[in-house]
Amino acid sequence: MIINKQNISEFDPVEGAVLLIDKPLGKTSFDVVAIIRRVVSKAIGSKLKVGHAGTLDPLATGLLILCTGKMTKQIDQYQAQKKTYTGSFFLGATRPSYDCETEIDAHYAIDHIGEKELEQTRQNFLGEIYIPPPAHSAVKINGKPAYKMARKGQELELKPRQMIIEEFELYTKNKPVLEFKIVCSKGTYIRSIAHEYGKKLNNGAYLNSLCRTQIGEFSLADAWNLDEFVDLFQKLPSNPLHQ
Repeated sequence: MIINKQNISEFDPVEGAVLLIDKPLGKTSFDVVAIIRRVVSKAIGSKLKVGHAGTLDPLATGLLILCTGKMTKQIDQYQAQKKTYTGSFFLGATRPSYDCETEIDAHYAIDHIGEKELEQTRQNFLGEIYIPPPAHSAVKINGKPAYKMARKGQELELKPRQMIIEEFELYTKNKPVLEFKIVCSKGTYIRSIAHEYGKKLNNGAYLNSLCRTQIGEFSLADAWNLDEFVDLFQKLPSNPLHQ
């Protein structure tokens, strides 16, 4: 069952449900899971199993699918579905994390780059591509998350991974900010696409903003604001907190 405002009173956390949450800027996916787990576990008087179907970086916002109770067995099914993202690249500079987490480490002139070059480069990313994930990511190296080593200044060389880009729309009129819409497979790192896009232009680029708007048939338009869900759930008349 997908829990929305109309059926929240029927929410049975243990039997299992799907929650669509709009992840706020600055919170990790685990932060969101922990908040939902804490609030609902307190209400039912026992620790609830909660998991998410696909990580979003702290600086990203948008759709996060959470499964509770017995529905956590379905997480892999949701993770495998294609994703839709919107956001922007910043052209003419690079950052070690490929996004705004770290400081700019290089600047590049962009006046010579025209619409033709931007479009030709965009086309290189359609279909099946192989790109290394960011060093500042949760990819494991010898059992340790890569980002922990990257933040200590260690040089990391991650192997390219398959990513499938079904759609890649790019709006270039506000250069150096390039707005995009990307529909892609599981395991696609939009930060890596931003970085590699800059490299293919013999220039630099990083991910300036990111929002996940769709996972399979699930839309951000149907998602809960996190604080709204917590507040409404705690006020339910059937909530064990009020019995």
